[in-house]
Amino acid sequence: MMNPSLEKRHQALREAETKAEFLFATIEEKGIIRSGVTEKDINKEIYELAFQLFGIKKYWHKRIVRAGRNTLFPYRENPPNLTVAPEDIVFLDFGPIFEDWEADLGRTYVLGNDPVKQKLRDDIEKAWDEGKAYFLSKPDITSSELFAYMCERAKAYGWEYGGPHAGHLIGEFPHEIIQGEDIVNYIHPDNHKPMREPDHNGRPRDWILEVHFIDREREIGGFVEKLLTVE
Repeated sequence: MMNPSLEKRHQALREAETKAEFLFATIEEKGIIRSGVTEKDINKEIYELAFQLFGIKKYWHKRIVRAGRNTLFPYRENPPNLTVAPEDIVFLDFGPIFEDWEADLGRTYVLGNDPVKQKLRDDIEKAWDEGKAYFLSKPDITSSELFAYMCERAKAYGWEYGGPHAGHLIGEFPHEIIQGEDIVNYIHPDNHKPMREPDHNGRPRDWILEVHFIDREREIGGFVEKLLTVE
């Protein structure tokens, strides 16, 4: 039987992600991801939509809209603002806060019918599912093991892994202050700590799994992230 406090925590994280998923579904429904506007334009429209839907003004990390060659860049980079092209690939990475609980959702969109971009979009979703299955199959898995597995999946699908890590902790805002910015809080190649171990205060840790596959020659990337440890 799950600890009642852990169940309450997981319920809060589930609810936050469900609301973030509704936000993303509404973004699609309203056609906000479109050509002829800049990344910053889309970012502003999504911010306004999130406020209309949920009254959200607070995000626990910078809001990311990346298009075209900017999809090569991982989170830490701040590439120049691009205008979305008619046949572009675009990804979103938003971390809204719902009632002091963090969500972190990433998704990739393809405008037009480019088969390579569509394959990339579909491959990252499949690789995310495979990453979760791998995580569930190994009770003592470390962050470095899962990172290595995600890099293997990138290669298997014909891509390169694009980021320095494959995810991070998620929790009650502000988890980054509570947990810190140490490598042990990331699905990182140098983090050999078992992912299911509690934090230094004995509290449970929950994870986001990220997938960022890229093709440097074509200058495209795809990104997806979702809750890993909460069903």
